[in-house]
Amino acid sequence: MSQNLYEGKRTVRFDRHRREARNRNSGRITFENQYGSPNSASFTFTLEINEANNSLRERPHMYTTTHDLPDHQAIDANEVVPLIDEMIDRHEAEIELIIETAKSDPSWDNLMMAMESLEVELNDAWAPISHLNAVVSNDELRKAHDDAVQKLTEHSTRLSQSRPLYESMSSLAGSEKSQSFSAAQRKMIDDSLRTFRRNGVALDEDERERFKKLRQTLTRLSSTFANNLLDATDAWTKHVVDPDELKGIPEPNLAVARAAAERKELEGYLLTLDMACYASTMMHCENRTLREEMYYANTTRASDRGPKGGEFDNTDVIEEILVNRTELARLVGFDCFAEYSIDPKMASSANEVKSFLEDMLAKAQPQAREELERMRVFAKEELEISLLEPWDLNFVAERMRESLYDVADTQLKPYFPLDHVVDGMFAVVQDLFDVRIERKEAPSSWHKDVRYYEIARSNEVIARFYLDAFAREKKRGGAWMADCRSRRAVGNELTLPVAYLTCNFTPPTEGNPSLLTHSEVVTLFHEFGHGLHHMLTQQPYATVSGINGVEWDAIELPSQFMENWCWQADSLRRISKHFETGETLPTELLNRLIEAKNFNSGIAMVRQLEFGLLDLTLHMQTEGFNPLGTMRTIRERTGMLPNKDYDRFPWGFAHIFAGGYAAGYYSYLWAEVLSSDAFAAFEEEGLNNRETSSRFLQEILEVGSSVKASEMFSNFRGRAPQNDALLRHSGIRN
Repeated sequence: MSQNLYEGKRTVRFDRHRREARNRNSGRITFENQYGSPNSASFTFTLEINEANNSLRERPHMYTTTHDLPDHQAIDANEVVPLIDEMIDRHEAEIELIIETAKSDPSWDNLMMAMESLEVELNDAWAPISHLNAVVSNDELRKAHDDAVQKLTEHSTRLSQSRPLYESMSSLAGSEKSQSFSAAQRKMIDDSLRTFRRNGVALDEDERERFKKLRQTLTRLSSTFANNLLDATDAWTKHVVDPDELKGIPEPNLAVARAAAERKELEGYLLTLDMACYASTMMHCENRTLREEMYYANTTRASDRGPKGGEFDNTDVIEEILVNRTELARLVGFDCFAEYSIDPKMASSANEVKSFLEDMLAKAQPQAREELERMRVFAKEELEISLLEPWDLNFVAERMRESLYDVADTQLKPYFPLDHVVDGMFAVVQDLFDVRIERKEAPSSWHKDVRYYEIARSNEVIARFYLDAFAREKKRGGAWMADCRSRRAVGNELTLPVAYLTCNFTPPTEGNPSLLTHSEVVTLFHEFGHGLHHMLTQQPYATVSGINGVEWDAIELPSQFMENWCWQADSLRRISKHFETGETLPTELLNRLIEAKNFNSGIAMVRQLEFGLLDLTLHMQTEGFNPLGTMRTIRERTGMLPNKDYDRFPWGFAHIFAGGYAAGYYSYLWAEVLSSDAFAAFEEEGLNNRETSSRFLQEILEVGSSVKASEMFSNFRGRAPQNDALLRHSGIRN
């Protein structure tokens, strides 16, 4: 059982036209599905209660496409809510039967596996719906998604407050038969019991009802926040006719801006706040006035200020989220939401996290201030910018990096065409973990640009994934990995893990492929690290396989670990190939790139610490919430550039207000300690040491959440994590 399956990244499958037959006397429940898609299959799903041994078992079933993958093209927004209604009604009837069966003699099969079967079915149905809402959203799908999320949240809350289920699991946990359970089985039970307690199973009826209302409200508010941010991002455009106004922006990005203008039947160029366009403009455009205009639009998105001020305003949404989160946490015995959020994580308390962030700030801040002062001097002496402003930072940093290391994005991008980077990344992974990755025809895809791959070991397919690489309208910004299917082995039936990998790179233009900046290459490796974590698992239970149930502050370990290979000479040669000449990255340029790795690393770390401190501080508060004032106070402490009065960064902080990182943004740095220390083992034992990579595979990637993250790490490293490697890898003087 998950804490909240339907907020954030947990997802489930789309079904159509189900017929049901129920025989209470025999304890047999049969469900039959028939899909409308030409390449789909029907299935029969049977739960059978065997009176003799009082066990519930799942019979084989198949659904969706012939590959047991979602039929994305069959998803109809009008059918989403009826589907979810039907599934919830049926599942709650089945749960009654499970409770009755397990009440007198709970067992692993009739309780834990029976409940997991229902959760897996629901997850498999919801995954593509949630995914499509993020990557090809429209008004109809958005409304259906948001309405369904409310229903799923209500169902999840009712389930996690069921005292009969809690009592049966408690009984099973304390029974003699549990002594023979594996460590993974015991952890599943322990995690489920904690989830019950965190969701108010011990509260009285009125308090449980209040908890439900708070969960529903928070789900609605998170959706509203995300929708406002997406709408605000899409609403702003800048039409430019004169190319001189865009001087410095690389041609591939200009080509995308021209294409955007053509789609609107405009001459010239159309700039947007999509990350690829925004980042390129802020880093390369010589037009300082335009940079300021875009910075102003971006930092005031979804707020009461800016060019669209008040139109998609998240002001009240943020206030309500913080107030409701605090009340929810206090209802179940926590002092503040930060303590509630951190309770299931690797960290032990909010104060431990605060100490961690403060300690890292003390180490990084002096270097960050020195770096910022060097940027001020460079901007004044080399670029005639007398007063460094926030919209100058990326532009000045890139010019300074070019000057110091003679390396620039414009030099590097031709060597990183997406297709070759992907192939090179697969080659690196193949050598590390003894797998083969092949592109196949995507069954029932949602967009022409989507790619589909299969991962095999010893000629046997072990996982599948989709890659949706390019930015476009109605697609959520950023990059992420989401689970589509989780690995599960029940009897002779094996469900293979399937992942969604999503990025927002600059798409190809006529005559030119998609060319990545090196930072985008790092992003790709990062998200594929998440994918490997999910897909290379060997756990038989979906609840603990892949990314499921992994402590939030350890979830970034595999993704950040994979980033390291973007800075190694051998792997850089494998992933680079000039899109015109076929030449790999020249040795001199490669060495300069590696040398520039930690340029302004102090500033980068302090920026992450600002985010983490803002998040933690807001969620340690219990009243008088003031996101703007809190942000300004933290920025004054960190010593970065003075804050602009109009800056409304929290209004777009989707990680904590619309994602799963509430009181958890610190996880990026926390996990980076783990990943850096893990990579240090490769540095000590050899980057190509098969024993080291096999140990990483077995102790990190394959275990899922079957063991605690602290145990997982110590099993690999032979000791507790240390932060020396992170400071060294980041170039922070200790």
